[in-house]
Amino acid sequence: MSNLFKVKSVETIIKQNEEAGEANTLKRTLGPVNLVALGIGAIIGAGLFSITGLAAANNAGPAVTISFVIAAVGCAFAGLCYAEYASMIPVAGSAYTYTYATLGELLAWIIGWDLVLEYAVGAATVAISWSRYLGKFLQHYGVNLPPQVMMSPFDSVTSPEGVVVHGFINLPAVVIIIAMSFVLIKGTKESALTNALIVALKVSVVLVFIFLGWAYINPHNYDNYIPANTGKFGEFGWSGIIRAAAIIFFAYIGFDAVSTAAQEAKNPSRDMPIGILLSLGICTVLYILFAHVMTGLVPYTAFKGQDGIAPVAVAIAATPYVWLQQLVILAILAGYSSVIMVMLMGQSRVFFSMAKDGLLPKVFADVHPKFKTPYKSNLIVMAFVCLFAAFIPARVVGEMTSIGTLFAFVLVCIGVIVLRHTRPDIPRAFKTPLVPLVPILGIVTCVFMMVFLPGDTWIRLIVWMALGFVVYFAYSKRNSRLNK
Repeated sequence: MSNLFKVKSVETIIKQNEEAGEANTLKRTLGPVNLVALGIGAIIGAGLFSITGLAAANNAGPAVTISFVIAAVGCAFAGLCYAEYASMIPVAGSAYTYTYATLGELLAWIIGWDLVLEYAVGAATVAISWSRYLGKFLQHYGVNLPPQVMMSPFDSVTSPEGVVVHGFINLPAVVIIIAMSFVLIKGTKESALTNALIVALKVSVVLVFIFLGWAYINPHNYDNYIPANTGKFGEFGWSGIIRAAAIIFFAYIGFDAVSTAAQEAKNPSRDMPIGILLSLGICTVLYILFAHVMTGLVPYTAFKGQDGIAPVAVAIAATPYVWLQQLVILAILAGYSSVIMVMLMGQSRVFFSMAKDGLLPKVFADVHPKFKTPYKSNLIVMAFVCLFAAFIPARVVGEMTSIGTLFAFVLVCIGVIVLRHTRPDIPRAFKTPLVPLVPILGIVTCVFMMVFLPGDTWIRLIVWMALGFVVYFAYSKRNSRLNK
């Protein structure tokens, strides 16, 4: 039983990585700009265009800008902990590797298995939404894709004639996953360039909305900046601001994917903290400005009952720039593409590290002789994610992503406290300030968010973890390099 909590020291992790040889090592090609772009690529998705309006209409009013600040502070607690780890342990694996160095093999396995919910299942969820927005984009030009190839077999839609049409396979979702997977296999440098171009496009659209919309802000829309509480917790007032912060917290998720690329960073000790914290900071500024303009263009009550891109479309209607609506859908498609790519990259890098430790079959750690990427892991992850995206409804996998991410944040925050006490001697290029206060605040924030998730999400997490224990004791424990 003692082997279950055996810790793999930081020195051992780094030494094994150095001894792996060029044939089994990922290529270091990413600089600080690439890492910041990677973080922005993972963070900014369609949630900015839809969640902002909904949180303003139902919870916070124009004070949703304050909610974005609160959510950013909550993310920053976890981000500071990730930054310390990434500067100290510059290898692939993210929260899995960090947990192995602090809390032992069993908990490392749990977090590695849990990260499948964030990265693989998250990529499938985003791909399903990407398919839906592609349909909207093409409809504008008179192209209508058959609904049978746009939905899972468990979904259906009623045609204008009143006929119920059932889905067969979500084909566009499969296509975008395959496309992003082959970009990743081609090389990290090429993936970073593709991501940078996509990030430039979607950030440009956000900036265009902010700059063009600013001139049409009606100051009277801010008169009731913090609407009075309705008497129910979470409906306006300060409780509404807090509830909105919990809702839009998930618009920030993704920055931790930067840490999975530590082994491909040119100078990880210096650049990883820059990538994590600067991407969080840039996205926070963009989010606040976007929310300020959106709630200034029309009264916050105008967003009531909207979904998809409808909230931002309502705001755009208050300006002469109606063409912006189609540009926003294009930004959503671009945003989702980069999110899918970064999530697939994160998953393959976590599996790469777990396979090198013997907890997964060696095939996940095989590196392409030319491209220096874990191509077999990319292909296996691609097949798994394609199956989810093609045949499982988005509503089932969406909330699993959130709880998996928050659980990872909690263990990383705990790990920083543990390692400060057990190994204070290890050089840290970046140190989390105010330890243990900052990690404790990170833990409290994430647990608070997890508590407010639906009960069936917890049931799925428990079932998924139970399956993970079966795999660990049947295969991983017997093949662990540390135990051998």
